[in-house]
Amino acid sequence: MAAIKGLFGRLKAADGELFTKTDPAIDGEDCTHDCGTCSVHLPNKWSIDEADQLYGHIKGFNRHIIVATGKTDWIRDVGAIKGSVMEAIDSNSSSINNGRLMLSASNMPTDSSHTTSEDSTRCILLPAFLFIDNVTPSAVPDLISGVINSTSTNVTSLTAPSPNNLSIPEGLTVRACPHDYLILLCSHKTRDARCGQSAPLIRKELERHLRPLGLLRDLHDERPGGVGIYFISHVGGHKYSANMMIYRKAGTKGLEIPEPTAETGDAGAQPVGVEKTETNGGVGNGHVEGQGNGSAKKEKEVIDEAGQCIWLARIKPEDCENIVRYTILQGKVVKPESQLRGGFDRCKQLASW
Repeated sequence: MAAIKGLFGRLKAADGELFTKTDPAIDGEDCTHDCGTCSVHLPNKWSIDEADQLYGHIKGFNRHIIVATGKTDWIRDVGAIKGSVMEAIDSNSSSINNGRLMLSASNMPTDSSHTTSEDSTRCILLPAFLFIDNVTPSAVPDLISGVINSTSTNVTSLTAPSPNNLSIPEGLTVRACPHDYLILLCSHKTRDARCGQSAPLIRKELERHLRPLGLLRDLHDERPGGVGIYFISHVGGHKYSANMMIYRKAGTKGLEIPEPTAETGDAGAQPVGVEKTETNGGVGNGHVEGQGNGSAKKEKEVIDEAGQCIWLARIKPEDCENIVRYTILQGKVVKPESQLRGGFDRCKQLASW
């Protein structure tokens, strides 16, 4: 079945069209076998829905903001946490432009080397792959109007002209997230105990395979490249636990940037990507980096945004080796028939919704 027009005119990918399935003839026989040396296992009485068709049934979204809380579990609705940044974002959702913003709480530490206030937290904004530091509830309206609404969305072509300049609210710092890949695991035990059980086990097994490759980045590790792993709040489909979202930067293997066309933008258009900035008289270090109150003067260099989000479910520890080998590092899916829920690919201009 051919792709059809979906949200905001983007092509909606038919089942089997969005991501490449591993092929033993190309990828070797290892892609047909689960890991046989797992150090952890799911509980003996583990039970999830194995019958439903997964692909194409997730609610579409155009951006994703991940808010640091330092916790791995939350009340049922994180947007109802009194006095939180999540509550402020939820209550100001009507001012968000260009489609739905997915909101997730995370176990990311609230402080960083860029934190200047004990009462603030930080966020990751996707697909822009940006860290935003020193965020407070009172700053959220300006954060939405000055930053979120001015960044790329999941439907922004990688060959389209860049979004408008950011207007960074006073006190906030916006900088590039240094990781090449982000793995988000639902750990929301209050919503479903299985998510609270599976997330730490899946993370442990992922770490076992990433560490020898030099790709593991812990919660405080901001070295360039590598894989950041975060627990997040409910994303839907807990009966298909474990849920895993994988964001991959454009330019990584399997995400080569297409040439501009008449449909995607001018022949002379520059890709959305890493930006040199001049903010408050200072020159940035090649990233979208600046502090409020000011705008960022940009000069395009290379791609530094998410090109793909691959959303998987029914993940078990024994799946992790091949997820690292093929999905994270190559953008291929090993078991799309039973584990692929959906996602997007900005290089192909396809999404599952």
